[in-house]
Amino acid sequence: MATTREYDIGPFTYPRGWFMVADAEEITTTPKNERFFGQDIVIYRGESGRVFMVDAYCPHMGTHLGKNTTSYVIQDKIHVEGDNIRCPYHAWRFGPDGKCNQIPYFDGPIPAGAKIKTWKVVERYGCIFTWHDPEGGEPDVDLPDIKSWEDPQFVHWKLDRLGTINCHPVEIVDNMADVAHLGPTHGGPSEFFRNEIEDHIIYQYQGGKHRTITDGGLLETFTYYTGPGILISEYNGGNQIMFITHTPVDDGVVKAWHALLVKAPNKIPTEQDIQDARTAQAYALHAFAQDFEIWSNKAPCFQHLAIPADGAFGKVRQWYKQFYHPRALAKELQGRANGTYPVRGMPSDSSAVA
Repeated sequence: MATTREYDIGPFTYPRGWFMVADAEEITTTPKNERFFGQDIVIYRGESGRVFMVDAYCPHMGTHLGKNTTSYVIQDKIHVEGDNIRCPYHAWRFGPDGKCNQIPYFDGPIPAGAKIKTWKVVERYGCIFTWHDPEGGEPDVDLPDIKSWEDPQFVHWKLDRLGTINCHPVEIVDNMADVAHLGPTHGGPSEFFRNEIEDHIIYQYQGGKHRTITDGGLLETFTYYTGPGILISEYNGGNQIMFITHTPVDDGVVKAWHALLVKAPNKIPTEQDIQDARTAQAYALHAFAQDFEIWSNKAPCFQHLAIPADGAFGKVRQWYKQFYHPRALAKELQGRANGTYPVRGMPSDSSAVA
């Protein structure tokens, strides 16, 4: 397990950006225990239907707010009360703002230190996302806008929950430049390829015959990261949209999810259309699993032994550094990475392919 310091990415251990923390279907009024960014957290859905994410430990005596099944707070079903969460040990109740708003056995003023950290969360695309910023700032970028999600002709995905791997996220983002792996790993050697970098977004344009997803047919993809942890890839004009997201759990450990949004042939998808979409997602998952297996078993790559035909690995890593540095340096770091980067000896777009 290699750390951020060893990759020399920047002074922050964990990056700034939007990250997925849960499948929305998993979040109910029974709190869910998770760990992200080196911290134990609790995610729950209040009785209003809103989702909340808080640090896991009660400031009173350090009790974990979510890891309990035997307390009468749990048995009496007052663990989540309204949009509040109660500590299972002494029943101190914390509101959505993180402040303790009730101590059942005490009528005096509640101590100012009786509060827990709360996280900004957004529920979208069947996912729960949170904003992480080592400097504590508000979001300065938006979540990716997947317009096809609102189109009733698209079959909504069921998320593939892939669990954790001991891999630093920088090695996952390296894939944006890795033109040379597409043939050996996926059976889809690129016929054209280029990267474009524009501030907090990195794009990949590529196309080739892909054995895993298209059984040897042409697959053209338009892929991009909006920030460091959420990837969208549109297949052949956007009829299928792959979603991959990874979130740091600890330094050098990530948790990942995968999904596929599929346009049905009928304006209102039939049961067969839904089944076909699930099959298409299974093929896409198989392709991603080919990468996932390699990341799970490789040694850290702190410095590529690069050749000119490998792609713009250096520029991708330069782009990635902005999320590990103070926000005040973001524009400077973006300026060093912005641009268009073809691969030596390869066309950069489909028009140059015979």
